[in-house]
Formats: sequence, structure tokens, C-alpha cells
Amino acid sequence: MRKITIRFFNTAGPVQSDRHYWVPPLERFNLADILSLIEQQKYFVLHAPRQTGKTSVLLALMEYLNQRDEYTCLYFNVEIAQYARENVRQGLEAILNELTGRARDQLNDLRPQQILVEIFQRFNAGTAMNELLTRWADDNHKPLVLLIDEIDSLVGDTLISVLRQLRAGYDKRPGLFPQSIILCGVRDVRDYRIHSSRDKAIITGGSAFNVKAKSLHLGNFSQPEVERLLRQHTTETGQVFEPEAVEQVWYLTQGQPWLVNALAYEVCFEMEAGRDRTALITRATVTRAKEHIILRRETHLDQLVDKLQEDRVRQVIQPILAGEASPDLIPTDDIGYVRDLGLIRTDQGQLAIANPIYQEVIPRELTETNPGASPRLQPWG
Repeated sequence: MRKITIRFFNTAGPVQSDRHYWVPPLERFNLADILSLIEQQKYFVLHAPRQTGKTSVLLALMEYLNQRDEYTCLYFNVEIAQYARENVRQGLEAILNELTGRARDQLNDLRPQQILVEIFQRFNAGTAMNELLTRWADDNHKPLVLLIDEIDSLVGDTLISVLRQLRAGYDKRPGLFPQSIILCGVRDVRDYRIHSSRDKAIITGGSAFNVKAKSLHLGNFSQPEVERLLRQHTTETGQVFEPEAVEQVWYLTQGQPWLVNALAYEVCFEMEAGRDRTALITRATVTRAKEHIILRRETHLDQLVDKLQEDRVRQVIQPILAGEASPDLIPTDDIGYVRDLGLIRTDQGQLAIANPIYQEVIPRELTETNPGASPRLQPWG
């Protein structure tokens, strides 16, 4: 007898439609634009804050492209090489093992593994990735498309080597190199400031990867998407969110995907009253759920708090809390960096904390870590 799977709100890892309530990932951006860039053989960037659904989008795009059978598309994540720091050989070995393992598991293609066996015997780390991709593209009957996730988790010379090897093969595409490559991370590649121990200098991402054609940004859920997500729970369980509760979820989160799912999961699956599917979800219930996830310092909020230790982040956040955040008085690069982290937004020309939950968490944390500070909380909205 087949077990009936009860779907729930997802707060960890890529979304799966058979297990999670979801907003279909390919509906969250302009698919026609992506397909046009790939057709034009472009290399480009998709960036967004953590836990907004980037990996879900890439996995859905890989499945879509492979089903169309025009390209061979491979997703892989390079975060596995972060441990290597600036040891380029260790980093590239980890990345290429991940790439070839994914090709085996996702595409049932053993050729990249077979090619890799001799790569590090005959080529150094500074050319190994380029050589592997060249041979694979040459041997493949369809153009390759690579989706490289967590690219900005790499540091120093390892990141520089990856970017430069991808750039070095650009002129060989599509016959001898991937036709299109999407680099995905929190920040746009142009904002990388990479310290190179080898060159004894700061290398910018734009100079190491100057073949980027475009940067795409994955945004938060829209208000209709938040309503759509919550409605799936009502449809499948009969449990109703009153209109004011739906509005409160939107207001507190401003559509930040992890926050939306975390609030809804807390209300419907963690809080005892919410587990009763005949119980109406009210505005007050949602507000209590917000307090719970803040007090527990969930992983998402813990990562947010960790970023507040960076001077570059503090010098943007503190003026906002004090009501003195004119964009003209803060370095543009720093504003872009903190915006890419998802901590701030621009509201009628002024900088503001991204949503009311962050606005509640951030001053608490700044006060705890610096007791002498007393950030003034500005009205949100």
C-alpha cells in the first residue's frame, strides 16, 4: 500500500514538489531571457541572498534543458572546495571530482570521470578544469551548459584560478568548451575583491572573469506568490489562514522565501494549536510564530547575525538604524554588498532594513555584541 505523503513548508535545501508546498522555480524569473542568453552562447551570473531558492532554480533549469534535448546541462556545487582555501590543487581536485560525479549521477555520463583520471597526471591545477571541459565538449554531441553553484564560496587563488580557466576557454565555445555557463552565488562577480597570495594583490572578479554578459538577480516572493504558497496548505488540509494572517506573513517577511516558509511551518506544524487542522490561523498566531523563530535563532537568522560582525556591513546598517542612512554618504560598493546579502532594500530613495523581522533581530544583536551601542529603531514600511 502506497504511503500518502503530506507536504509541508520547506526551510532546508532545494524544494521538491512532491514533499513541499512550492512556487515553481522556473516561474520566479524570466525563463525566456535565460534561454535567449544560452542560445546566444553567453556566460552570465545569477545571484541572490542565501536561502532564496537559487539552487532550486538551477536544478529546475537543468531538468528543463535536458528534457528539451537541445543541450547537455549539468549542475554542480563548488562549495565542497571551500576547505582548500588557497590551495589551488586541492581545490581544483575537489571541484573536478564533484563535477565528474554529478555528470555520472545526473547524466549517466562516465566520460568526464574517465578524462579526469589522466588530467592531474599530465596537467597542473591551473589548466586542469579548462582541459577537462575542452575534452568533454569535444566528445559530446550536444552543446554543454554548466550551472555552477556557490561560486563565491571559493576564496583567494582557488577562485581566481576557476574564473580564469573558464575565461580562457571562452573563445573555444561551443565546439570545444561549454556553450553557456551560469555562475551562481550571493554576490555578483563584479563585486568580488579577491586577495591573491600568488600575485600579492587584490584581484577583482570583473577582471578575472571579464566575459560575463549579464547579471540576473533572483528576488523575493511577490505578495501573490506568498498567498499562493499558503493557499496550497489550505487546499490540501482544509486549514484556513484568515486574510489578516496572510497579510501579516507578507508584512513581516516582505516575501523573503525562507522567512515565509519558516513562519508558515512554525504556525502549521510546530505550534500545538496549529496542528489542529480545524483551527483558524490568525494574525496573532503568525505574530507568536515570529517570536518563536527569533528566540530560537534559527540557522538563517544565525547566518544573518554572523554577517553583522563585518565592519563593511555595520557601517551600512548602523546609519540606517539611526535614521541617518543617505545613500550619498555610504560607499556604493558597500551598499551593493549588503543589499546582495539581503539585509537592506531601497525605499523611496532611502536605505531601509529588508523586512520587519530583520529589523527586530539586527538591533537586538548589535546591542548584545556592543552594550554601549543603542541603535534607534526606525518605523518600518
